[in-house]
Amino acid sequence: MPLKESTSALRPPWRSVLAGRLDELVVESDLLAGNPLGDSAVRPLQVYVPPQLLSDPARRAPAIYVLQGFTGRLDLWANRQPFEVTLVERLDAMFAAAESPPAVIVFVDAWTRYGGSQFVNSTSTGRYQDYLCDEIVPFVDERYPTLADRAHRGLAGKSSGGYGALVVSMLRPDVFGALVSHAGDALFESSVGHSFPKVVRLLRDHFDGSYDAFLQALPEIDPFRFERHGVLLETYAYAACYSPDPEHPGRALLPFDPATSELVPDIWERWLAWDPVRLVPRHLDALASLRRIYLDAGRSDEFNLDLGAQAVAGQLTAGGIEHTLELFDGGHGGMTYRYPGAIRELALALAD
Repeated sequence: MPLKESTSALRPPWRSVLAGRLDELVVESDLLAGNPLGDSAVRPLQVYVPPQLLSDPARRAPAIYVLQGFTGRLDLWANRQPFEVTLVERLDAMFAAAESPPAVIVFVDAWTRYGGSQFVNSTSTGRYQDYLCDEIVPFVDERYPTLADRAHRGLAGKSSGGYGALVVSMLRPDVFGALVSHAGDALFESSVGHSFPKVVRLLRDHFDGSYDAFLQALPEIDPFRFERHGVLLETYAYAACYSPDPEHPGRALLPFDPATSELVPDIWERWLAWDPVRLVPRHLDALASLRRIYLDAGRSDEFNLDLGAQAVAGQLTAGGIEHTLELFDGGHGGMTYRYPGAIRELALALAD
């Protein structure tokens, strides 16, 4: 029998049927226009509306903003792993089963050509924290049934996104009132500092010991291997955020000697000033105002971010800040299943 074209709609596992609605939008940012890297100010934005809000248009709910890790782009949320459902499908099932109070979920893009922005303002990448707080949040509040107040707004993310959730909540408590950090970057001497010798060897063996040579070659690298190229790019991306070169927008000052990996003390101190472990004691009032702080990490995290989470939790405890820390069996990857429960915790805290 010959194959024939079908008019039937695809079903799982190829395509999901949501009880809620996922809007895939394109927005244009004034704050990102003219950024030092020349990255586009036209960005994707995804907003999930749970079924409870679709069936009751007069109802309003908290908004939870989800931040991606390094190299994250919004289209990656749709990547389907074998025998697993996507994050949107997990959240949709949770809300459809009424296992959580409803919440509008906003998926934020803050990608740069270096792979990420760390959700901070930098003279070498752009005003990504302002983009999130002062453009995306008002845009969503104007168009969706949110409770438009910081007491009903939360941040969640993993890795660099978890870092963003921590840091943005500390620096902009006027915008966000709760956070979840899954294996957020912290305790820099253990999480990022341990990679400096590897970076030096990769530069020496493949790029004549020069970041200039690597950055010049980067657009033509194919295939892109994270174990080689990704480590180099990630470290430079962090430097562009934490120690931007004031004389050369778009470029960064390294916190180590690229020939030996020896630390450059004054630049390394600039990095440490951005470490959540060091930020917490300086922002206790902001943290005390949050309605929920939830931290977790895998006990075998390859970047030692379980230790970072413990260090952040220790500073919170020392400052008398209520929080939750959960360590689970696992590493840095395969954590999508952790999101729904944590987002439920935010929805519960922000619903009152």
